[in-house]
Amino acid sequence: MFTTTLLLLLPGWFITIRRPRRDLSERTVLVGDDLAQMQSVRDIIDGNVVGYLCPTNSLPVEEPEKIIADGGGVEGLNDLQYLGGLSRIEDVLVNQDVNTVVLAFEDTDRGEFFGILDACYEHGVTTKVHRDYADTVLTADADVKELVDVQVEPWDWQDYFLKRVFDLLFAGIALLILLPVILSIVAAIKIENEGPVLFSQQRTYLFGETFTVYKFRTLKPKKGGEVGTTIDEDRHTPLGEFLRTTHLDEIPQLWSILIGDMSVVGPRPAQTEIENEFETVEPKWRQRWFVKPGLTGLAQINDMMSTEPAEKFRYDLQYIRNQSLWLDVKIVIRQVYKVFLDVGGLFNED
Repeated sequence: MFTTTLLLLLPGWFITIRRPRRDLSERTVLVGDDLAQMQSVRDIIDGNVVGYLCPTNSLPVEEPEKIIADGGGVEGLNDLQYLGGLSRIEDVLVNQDVNTVVLAFEDTDRGEFFGILDACYEHGVTTKVHRDYADTVLTADADVKELVDVQVEPWDWQDYFLKRVFDLLFAGIALLILLPVILSIVAAIKIENEGPVLFSQQRTYLFGETFTVYKFRTLKPKKGGEVGTTIDEDRHTPLGEFLRTTHLDEIPQLWSILIGDMSVVGPRPAQTEIENEFETVEPKWRQRWFVKPGLTGLAQINDMMSTEPAEKFRYDLQYIRNQSLWLDVKIVIRQVYKVFLDVGGLFNED
């Protein structure tokens, strides 16, 4: 009973204490690598600006050591204290009791940008960005101010809590029910003897971080022993075709849901190595990074493929804006129905 109580209460408690702190003593830090942008947003920041963080290679070339030693000195930011490089973000958030961070980056594709967002998310700090530079972050549609809030937590903590409970119940029950199927698939792949049981691949996670996703292997390994994703006819196997058609190859991802890397419903995690290709087609693609990836999603039940990143993104963003437990349930029911149709089509062909 005690363990069950902790499983139910702790996730909600952690989400609650991580929510942005809003009080009367607003303490803001300016963070970025674009000094011109930092200078332009300085005058529109409300509240007490305690200082700024900036990489040393972005400081004026002629006197970076003097700026670091004196704790200031950059034109347009003379009244602010230089607090160090971007790597000090967590120390500054804690030591300066910061509750708002304003971002001013020249290139929001940089890993440092999403690293700052991740740190703010973990510490429950409100994050803002100038609306002219908000393409790659998630903001409220109705927000028309010059500085707009970045929705590092786009849903209420109740939604997160209910979603996590749903994920745990779904993944746990599904793994128990499918245990005989899992053992049968493992045995069949071993008997087929065409390579390892599992196929692994790096996928993009929250704020651009990566995790390893697993599937049952459906193709023969490439030469050299590496399992790849290129669909070559000579690498197909009858068992692999069956697993892909019935979606049984996705079963190992239930474990990723159980440990918290994925959700049952959410934007499908993209292959990390081809994320840049999607961003070329859809510049706002990285807005998907603000929620946990899912086993299925609104794009999947509407038959959107990775070859259509712009349309896929439109459905993913629609899901992020309208997420609810009932929407998750409807998407899962629709996905299960589609699986039955695929399985039925397989037998009809036979």
